[in-house]
Amino acid sequence: MRDEIGPPVVGMVGGGQLARMTAQAAISLGVEFRVLADTLEDSAAQVCTGTTIGDYRSAGDLLKFAAGCDVVTFDHEHVPGEHLAALERVAAVRPGGAALRFAQDKLAMRDRLSALGVLAELGVRCPRYRPVSSPAGSSGGSSPQASTADVLAHGWPVVLKATSGGYDGRGVWICDSEEAVAEVISHGIGLLAEEYIPFDRELAVLVARSPKGQGASYPVVQTVQRDGICREVIAPAPGLDPDVALRAQRLGLALAAELGVTGLLAIELFSVGDELVINELAMRPHNCGHWTIDGAVTSQFEQHLRAVLDLPLGSTTSSARAAVMVNVLGGDDPDLYSRFVHVMAADPGVAVHMYGKQVRPGRKVGHVTVTGADVEQLRDRAWRAANYLSLGTEEPDEDLGADGGR
Repeated sequence: MRDEIGPPVVGMVGGGQLARMTAQAAISLGVEFRVLADTLEDSAAQVCTGTTIGDYRSAGDLLKFAAGCDVVTFDHEHVPGEHLAALERVAAVRPGGAALRFAQDKLAMRDRLSALGVLAELGVRCPRYRPVSSPAGSSGGSSPQASTADVLAHGWPVVLKATSGGYDGRGVWICDSEEAVAEVISHGIGLLAEEYIPFDRELAVLVARSPKGQGASYPVVQTVQRDGICREVIAPAPGLDPDVALRAQRLGLALAAELGVTGLLAIELFSVGDELVINELAMRPHNCGHWTIDGAVTSQFEQHLRAVLDLPLGSTTSSARAAVMVNVLGGDDPDLYSRFVHVMAADPGVAVHMYGKQVRPGRKVGHVTVTGADVEQLRDRAWRAANYLSLGTEEPDEDLGADGGR
């Protein structure tokens, strides 16, 4: 850790768009911000002068980077667990390795959450699950060997998830036959089998927690996924029962405390009637919170910096009645900038955020946000802008999922 007097230095491991947007928030706070990126072409490396090129899987690169920082945080969960303890000896690591484990290892997360009484108190549960050991069976912690019939007692389909390394739909398979299960298992990776949840819609709650234990929750949002990728976020979730929203926020704050999270915690939820089912956790800025840049008093990126620096947390109040964020996915034409004129002239109220990433079909390359009062109008405006940036047309494209999940 540094011993110089001056503004604190925050280092973020990972140079993606989350680090890029955190760098923007650091500027207004007067915080020195550094990034450990893979290459100079990474999204954050393009805009952050304090960029170090290195490999997050290398203990040497991580320790060298951390030595110049007061606080180390992350824009992804993939730093090897054995390196986190070494990092904690040279800088404050937030979230720490003990907490981050539950975002890195889905089996550890499911086991830990299933043991928490607070879930039952709040009317929340996890899907039924088993770690998979073979196409014909699985084992569950201290439970005896389980048959496929036991794992699939609820019937087909079954969801298989890689226990580590998955994101944006990668590492998740929905299987409707034993042959499909066997094919996934043949990949030779650690897997978790979960019951398929026929949800009404998907929700997410984003909370922040500081080392002193201060917590703050943003409004519960609705997310729309397609092919495992978040395409749209509506804040707050339309028509959500206030009691359900309050339970989700209490859940977020309770889990952040139980797991020892410092920084942001995002919880992806399935909504089934009045019941909430936990899908995934992330301990970093998250796609479900991008709307906060334009639609909340304190953006999630500033809030994450406040939390990891143990500063008082900012207001999570919305600055408009509603906000809609739509991700911009790459299409066949990489020249997105030439389409700015049409989007900005057609709707000056659209906020455009681009990540400086190489355009590839289906890749997240930016997002747009619109704020106002009428949710359906906001959705229409946001989708029109996102579609035009992606495709050069306001009409939806089936391959990109530009129907907004409606």
